[in-house]
Amino acid sequence: MGDGPPRRTLATRLENRDRDRFTGRHAEVAFLDRCLGSEDPPASVVHICGPGGIGKSTLLREVARRARERGRTVVPLDGRELGPDPAVLEAALRGVADDGNPVILLDSYEQMSALDSWLRRELLLMLPDEALVITAGRHAPDAGWFAGGWESVTARLDLGAMAPDEARKLLAAYGVADARVPAIIEWAAGFPLALALAADAAATDADWNAVRSPERPDILRALLHRLVETDLQDIRPSALGIAVVARSTTPELLAAVLPGEDATAAYRQLAGLTVTEPLGNGIMMHELARKALLADLRLRNPDLERDLRRRIADYLYEQAVRGDSLLIIDMAHLVENPLIKWGFGWDGNVSTHIDAVRPGDADKAERGPHGPELWWQESRRYFTEAPARVAIARDESDQLCGYMVCMSLGTAPKFADSDPLMGPWLAHARANAALGDSVLWQAAVDFTGEGKVQAMLGIAGVLRSGAQNPRFAYLPIDARVPGAVEFARAIGAEYLPELDGHFEESAAQCYRLDYGPGGLFALVRGQIYAELGLPPPTGARADRPAADLDTVREVLKNFRVPRELARSPLARGFTAAERAESVRQLVLAAAAETFGDSETEKLLYSVLVAGYLEPLRSHEEAASRLCMSRAAYFRRLRTAVERLAEYLGQPPPAG
Repeated sequence: MGDGPPRRTLATRLENRDRDRFTGRHAEVAFLDRCLGSEDPPASVVHICGPGGIGKSTLLREVARRARERGRTVVPLDGRELGPDPAVLEAALRGVADDGNPVILLDSYEQMSALDSWLRRELLLMLPDEALVITAGRHAPDAGWFAGGWESVTARLDLGAMAPDEARKLLAAYGVADARVPAIIEWAAGFPLALALAADAAATDADWNAVRSPERPDILRALLHRLVETDLQDIRPSALGIAVVARSTTPELLAAVLPGEDATAAYRQLAGLTVTEPLGNGIMMHELARKALLADLRLRNPDLERDLRRRIADYLYEQAVRGDSLLIIDMAHLVENPLIKWGFGWDGNVSTHIDAVRPGDADKAERGPHGPELWWQESRRYFTEAPARVAIARDESDQLCGYMVCMSLGTAPKFADSDPLMGPWLAHARANAALGDSVLWQAAVDFTGEGKVQAMLGIAGVLRSGAQNPRFAYLPIDARVPGAVEFARAIGAEYLPELDGHFEESAAQCYRLDYGPGGLFALVRGQIYAELGLPPPTGARADRPAADLDTVREVLKNFRVPRELARSPLARGFTAAERAESVRQLVLAAAAETFGDSETEKLLYSVLVAGYLEPLRSHEEAASRLCMSRAAYFRRLRTAVERLAEYLGQPPPAG
């Protein structure tokens, strides 16, 4: 009776499925294998670091399986259960005190990092010589692990995003190998957790698509639960929202967008999150966490997201026109029109970077899909004679995956006038130089065949051209490239057929984009405003008095009291009646200009009218008339008042 097949358990099924789904991390696994099996291991303490959802726990489970296959005793522990109490950890390890070569796995180590000094000073020193300790946490290991002799037995492994090939294998292990795979890989940004969640969604819902419907509430909840374990309750929603909406968050940005608040404290809190990392003089949200938090913000408080996007755009614009041209990258990040992002943006390029020309690049570019031969020969001359006018896009393997040739009137090399494409374009740009500077692309070639670096080449061209805030852009459009003509038309570029460059069987069509008198920076800010349904940003009229928020609040509170309106610093005229009426007309005109045509903008205007301009008997009645909850009504009323005050507080335009 007892000789039957062994009883199968759910634990066995879970273990087998987890083993079958593990893929990738070849370099990390090879290093840890050497730590497990070598008589002289490269490290006895290994710190695995990376953001939430990057696969640290999954890698630990794979190590545990490999260790058991070698006959080693494995002690898996979780910092969330242990906490910072030494006695708890000491008790957990007491069972392997007499084991010759235990493998101790400490997951969620950031929850117990307060024990660092004690571990080095006492507990680990009592472990057997062949013991292997592996921690997995979101933060970098304490510097003490690389001093005092510990550096000779300690190693650090940083887990990054999974490569596309590995991501495909992971999705296949989950049973997803259809046409949706590329979109899922792009959406997941290389995070195994996101890939797994999306695979589950795709396997159970044939209609789910990571591009068309990425904001499924169940996926968002799972992502937020796993990615953002840090308590966010102490961080103001507006400060967190800025970090989610902006590409990079600096103390200066927080101070400008959240006036009157402690920007230094808010920045310190944001920088301490496990889902942010340093970027220049600020911090950046990890892409997957940003996607999840942004989608959650739009579901919970769309008005806040819209208002923050506008305020961030205004701040970046002001800094850019003062000379910080690199901020065009951050401004382009706020644009959402996919057609425009196709040819002008920095998003989705975490695996690609822009580099200068290196020896041999011209030969590599010549072997790529660069277009007609005669056109390429003209481009090649810039590689060899004017390399400063060339930028190369390289992938994570340092392979060339695109290039561009770009210049302005001030940086064009002398031989460019003999270029059959650039010569006529430069002459045309010089004839219009009185209107503003021009940036001219001789070529912008994406070798990926999927438009993955086209947008990056667009921004790199502007930044490397030498034109600070160009008025015009001359674009060589190859009509055979999918999306190229659509991009040119979407951004409002004008087709100038007389400037086409003819090469063999095809032509480089000339599209010229007029950014307008305000240049590129103004155009991008205008695009952001248009997407938000706002009227184009303009300066206040020179004959209009400026106002602060308190002044506007006082005016609105007394909008039906002429005596009080006449006392306002906004009032103009001689008699009390004239002064009161001047304030009323000023506010009514400003209200009509402040809000846009979208449904959200119309609602803000309606709330302002019902609350102050044509008030009902009470705010409660106004909320009821507008079919809004009391909380939603007052939230929108506050936003409307702030927007009106901001419009009235703009300084007159220069000149």
